[in-house]
Amino acid sequence: MEIRRPGALWSGRAKTRIRRLSEMLKLLAACAALTLVPTAVSAQAPAAASAAAAPLSTAGTSIGDLLDNPDAKAVLLKHLPEIAANDQIAMARGMTLRDIQQFAPGDITDDKLTAIDADLANLKAGK
Repeated sequence: MEIRRPGALWSGRAKTRIRRLSEMLKLLAACAALTLVPTAVSAQAPAAASAAAAPLSTAGTSIGDLLDNPDAKAVLLKHLPEIAANDQIAMARGMTLRDIQQFAPGDITDDKLTAIDADLANLKAGK
């Protein structure tokens, strides 16, 4: 009979997965908390009108608007598949990717956001 240390049951790969899951749960919890922040209903109407004319970006376009646009959603799935395909991202629809970056800095890096902005700019230029 082989006796193992309790910590030896967790391989490096399992620890990495647990760590990433923990980071994602923190992101989702933060997104859930931020959706509880009240917003002025009167401010939403002008913002919606200007969003149609504004170019898509990680700093100026809400996650909800990016997910509602099929081309922009494809860009998100390309660069951030683990976040864009997550069912609970709906809790952060009113926030921008730059807003939620602080909750998952290991997953949502400045380089990824720059690449997403470049692809979003190409969408606008291509149409």
